[in-house]
Amino acid sequence: MGTRQYGRKTSHSESGPGDAGRTGSWRVSRPIMDAHVCIPAKRGAPACFICWLYCPDGVISRTVPPKIDYEYCKGCGICSEECPTKAITMVEESCFIQTEGGEK
Repeated sequence: MGTRQYGRKTSHSESGPGDAGRTGSWRVSRPIMDAHVCIPAKRGAPACFICWLYCPDGVISRTVPPKIDYEYCKGCGICSEECPTKAITMVEESCFIQTEGGEK
């Protein structure tokens, strides 16, 4: 069997937003959790956490109540789809962007 020489490969691209992992800046929809419907929040005890389990980026905490780290959330909506009580709804990100005058 022969041996191969492997060279070192480097990227020729420039880093951009999200390359450091903080992908929340390009999110289109934001997951909003309703604590009155969320099972762990309602019971005040660790239960369910389906959103935490299915989140591909691990941005949902396993605390009571669960919290979403919006700095890293991509807004994929998987948590919203998997929530058995529909406690998470996806809201258009433009609703949260401040205009230059300070108004929403």
